[in-house]
Formats: sequence, structure tokens, C-alpha cells
Amino acid sequence: MDLREIDYFLTVVRTMNFTRAAEACGVAQPTLTRAIQRLERELGGPLLARERGNTHLTALGRLVHPQLEEIVARSRSLRQQVSLHSRLEGSDLRLGVMCSIGPARFGGFLSRFRARRPGIAITLSDATPDQLCERLLRGELDAALTSLPEGPGDRLRAEPLYTENFRVACAPGHDFAARPAIRMRDMDGQVYLSRINCEHREVLGEALRAVGAKLVHACRSEREDWIQSLVAAGMGVCFLPEFSAAQPGLLLRPIEDSPPARSVCLVSVAGRRWSSSLGCFIEAVRRERWQAA
Repeated sequence: MDLREIDYFLTVVRTMNFTRAAEACGVAQPTLTRAIQRLERELGGPLLARERGNTHLTALGRLVHPQLEEIVARSRSLRQQVSLHSRLEGSDLRLGVMCSIGPARFGGFLSRFRARRPGIAITLSDATPDQLCERLLRGELDAALTSLPEGPGDRLRAEPLYTENFRVACAPGHDFAARPAIRMRDMDGQVYLSRINCEHREVLGEALRAVGAKLVHACRSEREDWIQSLVAAGMGVCFLPEFSAAQPGLLLRPIEDSPPARSVCLVSVAGRRWSSSLGCFIEAVRRERWQAA
């Protein structure tokens, strides 16, 4: 169904005059008349009756008039939304964030991005690396900030942003609190609280085995806040990325001998066309000086 023909019909209904309707539409009256006749043939009957200058709706015209008005209104609304989206007004960006990434490195960046692109609404979703990758592939996320120790594989592409070292977290009363730095072999015999969602468990385990350090595992949890709270309460120690959102009362000590590290990346689906909002976000990410932050 031609929207222009519908618009001509609705203009005639508003004016109840073919001549004034043609003027309002900016076309010749025969052009308008033929367009409405095509619409009538498509709908199976006359929509308007013209009797000695008296134009009025037929029964079919009265029946379809509300639906045709709704079609035009929806079309205009759709065009307006597309126009706003193309100007990055009212568009959205669905961004996944690995659960162990703290906001310290991204807070300022997101604030600046929002100032430059106020029309883009960002939704942040917290999940593990595996969950983020699955949601990316299902189209539930546009991009994700995560670490991929085993690489992105063939279906994903990753842009490295910055590298952060792991540190040892302890309570103020712990023996480590008085030291400026910790050696990996100092972890031998330490009561350890394990972060189940830590994507670098194997890397950290290998670093401990390399120096002959064995941990005493006391508690495991998926909840980062619980592990940190237990460490702060003096129950044990744990490894944390240096830019994690550490709870108050928690001390982080650097590892002086070849500290394990992770690379934080912006991950998207390889070969998938970027939305306008994602394209702007990736462009802004590439301009940021992450390593110097």
C-alpha cells in the first residue's frame, strides 16, 4: 500500500474538497484523483463519494479511515526514530563488563564520551568472560570490556586497551601489610580466599607452582564483594587486579618478582556490522590513551 496514496486520501478527508486537497499536497488534481482511485482498487471499493460538490466518506471509507491514519502515524514515528538514530539521538549502546573490572579506568572515559555523545544511552551488564562472549554472539550485547586469557578465537575480535598487574590483597593487621611488596614465594602457606570468577586462575596457579608456593584454600565464592570483605576481616588473602574496585579497609600489595598480569580488551563480534552508536564508541576508545591513564 502506497503511503503517498494514503496521505492524499487523508488530506481529502480533512478538507472534503479535491481541489483544496490537491493544493495542500502540492500536486495537480488529476494526479491526486488517480492516486486515490488506485487506493480504492487495492482496497476493493470506493472510499469517497462526490455528489454535486458534496464529498463524503463511503461506508468502506469510514471503516478504513482510522486504520489508514494509524499507518501514516506509525510511518512518521518510524522515520523520526530513524532520523534521531542516524544523528545518534535516542540510540543505545549495550556494553558488557567483566565482573572483576573496576570502574576506575572507565569512569572518566564514559563521562567524557557521554559529554560528546549525549544522545547515546549506555546499558552496562556485568558477567563473566564466558557469559559475555555468549551474549555477544547471540546479539544481546554490542561490545564487552573483558580479558580473554585464551584469545578471542575466530568469531570475536579484541582490541587491547591496557594491561594491569595482579596484586595481593590483605587486611591491615596481616603480616603483608607492613611490606611494600610481596614475592610470589611469600604466598606459600597463606590462607587463600578464591574468586571463582577469576579468569586468570590457571595463570596465577602456574606462577605459584613455579616458585614452589602452596596455598591453603579456605573459601571460594562467585561474589567479589564477599571475598573482599572476608579478606578485609582478616580471614586470608587473595589476588586482585590492580585497578579493581577494592573495598574500604583492603590493602593491595604489588608483587615484585614478575607479577602476573592481564590484558583488558574491547571485544566485539568479528565481521558483524557496527551500529552507529557502537562505531562512535569504538572510535572514542581508540582515541583514548589507556596505557597512560
